[in-house]
Amino acid sequence: MPWVLSVLGLAILLLAGDALVKGAVNLSLRLGVPALIVSLTIVAFGTSAPELLISIKAVLEGAPGLALGNVVGSNTANILMVLGIPALLATMHTSECKTRKTFNMMIAASVLFMLLALRGVYDVWAGLILLACLGFVLFDAFRDSQKHREGAKDAAADDLEEPEGADPDLPGWRIALFLVLGLVGLPLGASLLVDNASIIARAYGVSDTVIGLTLVAIGTSLPELATTVMAALRRQADVALGNVIGSNIFNLLGIIGVASLVGPIEVDPEFLQFDLWVMLGASLLLIPFVYLGRDITRIWGIALCAIYALYLTAVLI
Repeated sequence: MPWVLSVLGLAILLLAGDALVKGAVNLSLRLGVPALIVSLTIVAFGTSAPELLISIKAVLEGAPGLALGNVVGSNTANILMVLGIPALLATMHTSECKTRKTFNMMIAASVLFMLLALRGVYDVWAGLILLACLGFVLFDAFRDSQKHREGAKDAAADDLEEPEGADPDLPGWRIALFLVLGLVGLPLGASLLVDNASIIARAYGVSDTVIGLTLVAIGTSLPELATTVMAALRRQADVALGNVIGSNIFNLLGIIGVASLVGPIEVDPEFLQFDLWVMLGASLLLIPFVYLGRDITRIWGIALCAIYALYLTAVLI
């Protein structure tokens, strides 16, 4: 039965990911907001819902290693797996995306997260600091969307860029339906998949920390993967890259921020010695795509997936 429910969860994730991309892109068109900003907020936060639910559950059940491993492992998977696998299917033209500011925010959030980890525990104070930074990120995204809207009013209609695959005539109720199906289906599918996959893993005697860094991290990254695959196939690189960057920011600032208010999250020394550095290193691998105008081609996809396979091997051995 766990195997059947795991497959059902994966199917729900794929369908919900497609619905969320459609809804987010069409919402951006309707509101006059760039698809990148929508993906950095609605899509990114929606696809991070599984990590939030699982981390809170883990803290309440006295398994902080699972909560922290979930976030750190998920951020690593988001860069290496979530961007690597779609690149095997279709080149993502990330050179056209304007993500420098949000990328810098992600790196800053990663460094702050690591500095707080040096204290040995994420407590209430650490949670408040992380949530305050998340508030700044959200305010900045809102301010950018306002500027874009004001600029769009002064621009000619022919000059406005329309995200590929968007339908200007799509009714508002269908946009809302797509968003609801995506935001509800993603955590539901992830919960089915992770819960049942964890049952299978524990049957083989795998620890909570390892489960958090691998199985749960991969499982909770599947919403991002499903969304990014659909965005890549639709040639919406801004949604794909924005989804990953926004999700990573929310994982670090929002998920651990909220979870640490529920209860203290102790930091295993191994996280400081290895896993946090791998997460930061994986994030820095985006520099060629953000700053040097490179597209994520199939070769890059192979490289990212290979690095992630090596990381998983190191964790499991």
